[in-house]
Amino acid sequence: MSESPSMTTIDKLGEFGLIDHLTRRFKLNNASSLKGIGDDAAVISSDSKRVLVSTDMLVEGVHFDLMYTPLRHLGYKAVVVNLSDIYAMNGTPRQITFSIAISSRFTVEALDEIYEGIHHACDIYGVDLVGGDTTTSLKGLIISVTAIGEAEDEKIVYRNGAKEGDLICVTGDLGAAFLGLQILEREKRLFLENPEIQPELDDQKYLVGRQLKPEARKEIIEHFAEIGLKPTAMMDISDGLSSDILHICKQSGVGCEINEPRVPVSEDAYEQAVKFNMDPINCALNGGEDYELLFTVDSEDETKIADHPFISVIGQITARENGAVLLTKGGNRHNLVAQGWKHF
Repeated sequence: MSESPSMTTIDKLGEFGLIDHLTRRFKLNNASSLKGIGDDAAVISSDSKRVLVSTDMLVEGVHFDLMYTPLRHLGYKAVVVNLSDIYAMNGTPRQITFSIAISSRFTVEALDEIYEGIHHACDIYGVDLVGGDTTTSLKGLIISVTAIGEAEDEKIVYRNGAKEGDLICVTGDLGAAFLGLQILEREKRLFLENPEIQPELDDQKYLVGRQLKPEARKEIIEHFAEIGLKPTAMMDISDGLSSDILHICKQSGVGCEINEPRVPVSEDAYEQAVKFNMDPINCALNGGEDYELLFTVDSEDETKIADHPFISVIGQITARENGAVLLTKGGNRHNLVAQGWKHF
């Protein structure tokens, strides 16, 4: 039998040695990245554009489970979910900082896996890693990512611009990430009951992939620029469609009507929801972590998005006094309730 490769304990490198080791392959590619890792702060040129900054924290046992989350996927996802926030402002991400708190159970090789995922995300989305921090954790792995982007002032899209008569749109399909999580949790329970059982995930690659390795909708923002479309309001779907459309309604001072048959649910997600005895529309409305874009457009711009294969018009903005409503397939009207992810 071949011997397992020896693992390197983090204390052998020290803080700065570890930083040098983990970031040795990261180069600055954007002209606005004036100074990256190696000083007290990154230096970024804003020129005439507005700088966009978004930060998210991921905590082991709350946001991810290392029993079924590959470390490379974790690094990749931690970056992508932050970039999604910049795209949701109609901006372009340029830099990230990545901070991590680790316990003594993690080796340098384990951190290499995380940073391999970070590096891949930086390559795919064209962003620079310009800083971060490492420290000790007594209760597991904690990750904090800050994404920095830019946009011209007149092109930034906020959540508060939706107006009565606007169309409500989403990209991609919804509910798949939530159902991927249910599959992973099921396999975890089976493994804990009988460690001899191996997970059966070959026919669930799409759903599991949507949970473990989501993508940000870079190409949609680029498409908006190409066709000259500026949404009236926009955000990404992280907490669930119902929760997030209610955020837009509250900040814009409007109501909404969501048409159930128009909400996009993939065939894989629909079939898996039925297997789990779940309502597919509830998974789409309340599942979360899809990181698709939810946006509103002026009704006069409908022709600009009508033929796009990854954009669905799912409803309309209404007067505030009409409230937020789901129009079901049977023609019934139900109040939309925020039942998605709760952070506390």
